[in-house]
Amino acid sequence: MPEEEVPAEQVEETDTGLAVPVMRQARGEVETVDLESYVAGVVASEMPASFEKEALKAQALAARTYVTKFLTHSKGEPITDTTTHQVFKNEAELKEIWKDDYTWKKAAIDEAVQETKGEILTYEGQPITAAFFSTSNGWTENAKDYWEEDVPYLASVESKWDEQAAPGFYHEKRMPVAEFEMKLGISLTADEQGSILERTPGNRIKTVEIAGKTFSGREIRETLDLRSTDFEWVLEGDEVVIKTKGFGHGVGMSQYGANGMALSGSSYEDIVHYYFSGVEITSIGDAVPALLAKR
Repeated sequence: MPEEEVPAEQVEETDTGLAVPVMRQARGEVETVDLESYVAGVVASEMPASFEKEALKAQALAARTYVTKFLTHSKGEPITDTTTHQVFKNEAELKEIWKDDYTWKKAAIDEAVQETKGEILTYEGQPITAAFFSTSNGWTENAKDYWEEDVPYLASVESKWDEQAAPGFYHEKRMPVAEFEMKLGISLTADEQGSILERTPGNRIKTVEIAGKTFSGREIRETLDLRSTDFEWVLEGDEVVIKTKGFGHGVGMSQYGANGMALSGSSYEDIVHYYFSGVEITSIGDAVPALLAKR
């Protein structure tokens, strides 16, 4: 069920628009940031500035939608600057990180943010859960197959651009057998290395059996700190070799897929409508007027 909306009087505004309270985890302080500056700081932190402008614009929509929905339900609590919510860096931090590349990278990000100013993604009139991740395995994942929650606009779609576009599409991780056994609470034998029981529509692992114990693909990924739930494994001597495809939970918009679409000539509207089924691009004022109401 939808959570209760924040009354308008609880929403602080600045001269440049809606203000976002951001908990800066490293300092343990709340920094209040203008909405569009916040979105720019998220896009800069979550997507390479070298990506195509239309991909950056799609990311700006996702970031703005995410924080809009958060503020609608947060009851005044600050959003974190980590992957718990969205990674955020302010201008001073970006200058330190980007150094000589700061000027062109900041300009690219700002242009993408300004060209989508005030726009969010909605489904049936409400801001969506604008999930995104780095790299698909060739498909995105149904929300219900990773989060066990059926979200109609977070449905599996083909993402054919990632394999060619993403440098980390294939990844290999080696782990001592003893560590593998300890983390999963099992004992391996050379004859019984386990098997895949079921895959999801996104061609990721739904369930596996290893040494007589059944796990979900998400359990394996999170327990072993793998890049995705599309994995296979094999024993090599005293090591387990685990190979993965893609990077991230797989739900929503693939960032490398978005860039691949942009390189192929797709607009940011095309990108978000492709990865988020049945959504509309709406202004914040139309979707959640209480957030923009004057005190």
